[in-house]
Amino acid sequence: MNKGESFFHRKKEQLGVQLNNVQKQAVLHRRGPLLLLASPGSGKTTTTIMRIGYLIEEEGVHPSRIKAVTFSRASAADMKDRFARFFPEQSLDTVDFSTIHSLAFQVVRDYLYKQQISYQLIEGNQEGGPNKKQLLRQIFKSLNGENITEEQLEELTTYISYIKNKLLPRDEWDKIECDIPLVEAIFEEYEKIKNANHNHLLLDYDDMLTIANDAFSNDEPILRKYQNRYDYLLTDESQDTSLVQHAIIEKLVKPHQNLYVVADDDQSIYSWRGAEPKYLLDFKKVYPSAVILKMEQNYRSSKDIVHVANRFIKRNKNRYDKNMFTENPNQKPIVIKEFEDYRFQAKYIVQEIDRVDEKKDVAVLYRNNSSSINLINELDRSQIPFYIKDSDNRFFSHWVVKDVLNFMRMTFTDKRIDIFEQIYTKCGFFLSREQLFGLAKKKPTESIFDQLLQNKGLKDYQIKQIQACKKTFQQMKGTKPLKAIKLIRNQLGYDKTLKEMSKKLGFKTDYLFGVLQTLEEIADTLETMEQFAERLKHLENLLKTSKFNKNKDAITLSTFHSSKGLEFKKVYMIDLIEGVIPSHDEINAYKEGNRNLMEEAVRLFYVGMTRAEQELELLSYKKQNGKDVTGSRFVANVKNIISPPVRVEKAVQKKKPVREKTVVPYNPNAIKRGDDIEEGMAVKHRVFGHGTILSITGERIEIQFQKERKALLLETCLEMGLLEPADVVKVK
Repeated sequence: MNKGESFFHRKKEQLGVQLNNVQKQAVLHRRGPLLLLASPGSGKTTTTIMRIGYLIEEEGVHPSRIKAVTFSRASAADMKDRFARFFPEQSLDTVDFSTIHSLAFQVVRDYLYKQQISYQLIEGNQEGGPNKKQLLRQIFKSLNGENITEEQLEELTTYISYIKNKLLPRDEWDKIECDIPLVEAIFEEYEKIKNANHNHLLLDYDDMLTIANDAFSNDEPILRKYQNRYDYLLTDESQDTSLVQHAIIEKLVKPHQNLYVVADDDQSIYSWRGAEPKYLLDFKKVYPSAVILKMEQNYRSSKDIVHVANRFIKRNKNRYDKNMFTENPNQKPIVIKEFEDYRFQAKYIVQEIDRVDEKKDVAVLYRNNSSSINLINELDRSQIPFYIKDSDNRFFSHWVVKDVLNFMRMTFTDKRIDIFEQIYTKCGFFLSREQLFGLAKKKPTESIFDQLLQNKGLKDYQIKQIQACKKTFQQMKGTKPLKAIKLIRNQLGYDKTLKEMSKKLGFKTDYLFGVLQTLEEIADTLETMEQFAERLKHLENLLKTSKFNKNKDAITLSTFHSSKGLEFKKVYMIDLIEGVIPSHDEINAYKEGNRNLMEEAVRLFYVGMTRAEQELELLSYKKQNGKDVTGSRFVANVKNIISPPVRVEKAVQKKKPVREKTVVPYNPNAIKRGDDIEEGMAVKHRVFGHGTILSITGERIEIQFQKERKALLLETCLEMGLLEPADVVKVK
């Protein structure tokens, strides 16, 4: 028995861990670069820990000579704990587990100390001194003359982080799409302020990476110091690694090339913050001697889920060819439900979860954090405990929510100028500064509207606006909160205002109307506006305290992004409609010939699917906010995988009816890719004959044939090879 077999036998006896052949190859890989492509649930962490243990116990590598880099602090802690359990005798002299940012920070600290430059971190909530978000708020206001919203602040910080992680030079900043007014000027001013004092720098987290990379490029002694510190380097979740992070790792391993990379290109879902999935596809260009292994066996999910997920991810073209499989039995087919209206979705989930004994076995996944608000409202009403991973409390501080509450406050007293100043522009008022200033000087003893009507210089349309507004507020007084919101939206013209603001400032109208719809759902069944305000405070508090339910018997609510690495017996994926997943931006980019965003949306959907162990439900609906919506094309694709479309051939003999379905035969000239078709193109359909493509919208393609017009499922046409170019040269 060689040392490898002896090691595996010993660990099986000690830990009950038994590796498959590919996992063993990864563990035994001695020198040089290795890319381990790990499908979901394939045991990547166990394999990595076993490799570290093998290097120490069988190859005699000192633990301090091994560096393991993970994507997050939670992952680093998990790896460290698992290593201590697997190899308790090594825990006192442990391997160096850390995040890439932690490694970079060590380098930056040495580099700046050497140059006698002090620094201060401006991330998080450090007491005293500058704060990154506060700094950006101040710069935005100084350049744009108004306060930045939370959504804009998030977009701005993402923009800055993306540029730094991509190592983009100044002349390429304008190539990055961003709706923030004067965004490049804001970024320049931000960097100018941080570097104003050359002997005392202000640093954000992304600066750690860029400065560490510069240090390795410009300071040979520091580079050699870190190169000589480690003989083996292991990186986890490398599909989420950015270009600057890859650059740091490349320089670090250059002398020995002993790099072990664990990744899954099919789970790369962070390109919006600089991740480089293409780096993995080009891995052998960077490391020509690299060995590439594929861990394709899934130990997590049932055969029903693995089979469909494996077929689904193959719709992407820019990926390694992998075939995920499992030896787990079938459990329950994937369930697909489409509701008439989105409001029925949350009620259905709560009704289903109420019957579950072990709530911690269930997760509800969604793309956008806003999807969670309606859910927690329904869950709380049914007294079902929940835990939200990375909860986002911004909904309750959103300016639309504040506007609605201020409108309601005006129904209690129309004498408060401070409230009126917050909302008067939102209901169609056109007041001059002088008119508003005149109000502020008067004592709050009579109605603001009556005071306004005393102005002699008012135009007729202004008088009508003021009178109509006063009348509406009188109607709202004492009404139920749901009716009040509808009056605000319609009679006060708030919906119209939001549309105009969206056009002017680049806000997403659908999102703003979604906030209002959620407020209406919360207001439903409540009797008074006081109860409504109290309900909002209660739900906000629930969000904050849900983190204490993490290890209790509570269901998990999570975005698709935050769910990566988790697993549950039953998973609900919700809000699966066009415009959400895929988003409007992804759909538009795809129509323009750019596949990258759409492929990432496919990967995100795949990540959600593969969180499920035994049961998976995909939920969509036909209407939202009173408008028709279309179910996600990804759900249509899953339907076709579960039940492939087939055509029944006509019986040749009347006495012998056809008893079996016959799949349409293979057509070598068929169009197989969505980006190979376009509007106005002449095609031939196997059943309907010659026609012209009129439109391609969502999951459907509309074609004008010689005798009729047809709306067909695009995925069906592509998967079954039903379409070919009309002027194609036949393959003989």
